[in-house]
Amino acid sequence: MQTETTDASAPDGSPCAPRRGRPRSEAAEQAIFEAVERLMEGGAGLVELSIERIAAEAGVGKATIYRRWPNKEALLVDVVARLEMPEPVLSAGGGVRDDLIAMIEYMRRRGVAKRSRWVLKSALGQMEGLPELRAVYKERIVRPRRELARQIIQRGVDEGLLRSDLDPELLAEMVMGPILIRTMLWDEAPLDDEKLAERMVDAVLDGAAVRPRSVPGPPSGGESH
Repeated sequence: MQTETTDASAPDGSPCAPRRGRPRSEAAEQAIFEAVERLMEGGAGLVELSIERIAAEAGVGKATIYRRWPNKEALLVDVVARLEMPEPVLSAGGGVRDDLIAMIEYMRRRGVAKRSRWVLKSALGQMEGLPELRAVYKERIVRPRRELARQIIQRGVDEGLLRSDLDPELLAEMVMGPILIRTMLWDEAPLDDEKLAERMVDAVLDGAAVRPRSVPGPPSGGESH
């Protein structure tokens, strides 16, 4: 598929500039992505898709696909990532709390998208039965997100905002756990609260913040004997 053309010369004999349009490589990738989505919307499962079938639907040669992706699994991971919400953008020099809220808000919006987009929900569901595809997805998509959360937590510990006696991995899981439950395990969980990410993060940070620990007083109800 070619969307950029160049005339041999202008009327005065000078070379013409290319017509403005999408570069061929970008247009080919777009056609391939859209072909996979159409096939899935038509009822094709991930296991039924082949490079040959995708190429035919996209109107490109198999070599065009293999120049961009080493195998079907890598292509499908990119398709699923494209169907999901854009990755969270952390503000330059932002605070730990703001960065964690951005991460949780991304996951909340992703959960909303998963409920509203059948293709995304279907792709993520089918992936559980495809070990090779699931492994690639976890390595390329899930692991970097998890590492980003861990780095934010570690930064909070290093800056003296969070307790250093708690395992950063555990803290990251405590921050991510509630939103994962709502978006992956509890399909009916409310996700429309735009303050949900803020409330979740504050609930964990309030308990993990650096502050003097209170000494329990005597039990109420009078003097002990």
